[in-house]
Amino acid sequence: MIELIPAIDMIDGKCVRLTQGDYNTQKVYNEDPVEVAKMFEDHGIRRLHVVDLDGARMGRIINYRTLERIATRTSLIIDFGGGLKQEGDLEIAFESGAQMITGGSIAVKNPEVFISWINRFGCEKIILGADAKNGKIAISGWEETMDAELIPFIKDYYEKGIRKVICTDISRDGMLEGPATELYKEIRNEIAGLHLIASGGVSSIEDIEQLAAARIPGVIFGKAIYEGKIQLKELLRFT
Repeated sequence: MIELIPAIDMIDGKCVRLTQGDYNTQKVYNEDPVEVAKMFEDHGIRRLHVVDLDGARMGRIINYRTLERIATRTSLIIDFGGGLKQEGDLEIAFESGAQMITGGSIAVKNPEVFISWINRFGCEKIILGADAKNGKIAISGWEETMDAELIPFIKDYYEKGIRKVICTDISRDGMLEGPATELYKEIRNEIAGLHLIASGGVSSIEDIEQLAAARIPGVIFGKAIYEGKIQLKELLRFT
C-alpha cells in the first residue's frame, strides 16, 4: 500500500504553496499549520512532510517553533526539510519533533557534511531530497539548477548509504497536471532497493492510484488537497 504524505510548506509560520518553486506565486491556505496537520490526522494520515521555505531561502532553520507545535499537538510522523545546512540545524529539527530530516541543497553543495549526517544519525532518519528540472538536480528552493543528472546522483548516494529519497519533478510541482510516473518507474528500475517517495503534480485520487499501481512506495501531495481536487475522505481507502 502506498504511503500518503501530505505536505505543509511554511512561510512566516503560515501554510502556503508555491507553483514550480517560485516564491512569487506564494498562496496562503491557512494561517495555522497546526490546524491543517490535525485535519490530516483526523482523516487517518500518519505521516507529514513539512518544509521550511523561509529556511530554504535563508540557509538556516527558521520555522522550528511551528514544527514543534505540530509535533506536540499531533501524533504524526514528521519529516522536515528546508535550510538544514549544519549539524546544529538537524539537532534543532529533531529536538523540535521531527523524526526524519530531508537534505537537498546540502547533498549537492557539501556532500561530505551530508554523508556525515547519514553516518551519525542513520539512514532511517536522513532522507535525500532529489529535486529535478529537465532531468537535472535543482537546489536552493529550486532557484538554482545544477549540471548533475538526477538518476546517477541518486544512485551515488544509494551507494553511500541513503535508502529514502523524495524526488520532485519541479516542472509538475503545483501544476496539478499529474505526477512524473514514468520517471519514478525508471528510478525504481535502476535502484531496486530504494524507498522512493514521489512528489509534484498530483492532481487527483486517480494519480495516487496510478503511483500505487506502479509500486511507488510513497507520495507527497499538497495543492490538490488545498484546492479541493482531492477530498480528504477519498484518502481513507489508503489508510
